[in-house]
Parts: sequence; C-alpha cells; structure tokens
Amino acid sequence: MQSTRIGIREFRENLASYLESRTPVAITRHGATIGIYIPTHRKPSEADLEALRAAGKKMQSLIAAAGTSEDELVADFKKARRDRRVSKS
Repeated sequence: MQSTRIGIREFRENLASYLESRTPVAITRHGATIGIYIPTHRKPSEADLEALRAAGKKMQSLIAAAGTSEDELVADFKKARRDRRVSKS
C-alpha cells in the first residue's frame, strides 16, 4: 500500500481526517521522514458482523451436508499442507 508524505504541520492541522483515512501517512520535517502513522483496522460494522455470522451458518450447513466434521476438515487441511511442504523439499 502506498503511503502519503506530508509535513508535520499539515498532519497536525488535519489530524482528524488522517485518523479516519485508511492510507498510511509518512510524516516529514524539512523533507526528512520523522514518523509513520499506520491506521489500524476499524471496528467492523454491525452489517459486517451479520454477514460473517450468515457466512458461518452457511459454512456449517455445507459441512453437515457433506457428511463430515470440522475436525476432519482441519485434519485434511493439515495433511495437504504437510504434503505440500514435503513435495517442495
């Protein structure tokens, strides 16, 4: 992800907008970078959480319809990863 370079004065004056931004900001003083602000992930919205819950329910129904369990899926996944590592060696 590309960062935005701004002077420290501009960063201070527009702090609220940079805090809401999703873009990292390189803060400079006299052209030299003195710090970097990296925004963290925002708290998910209720709509995002509900979409995740719905996806989880759908996944559970697909697992049940396939006649398998989560433990079997995890074991298959681990075996596939192990086999892939061995084949790369």
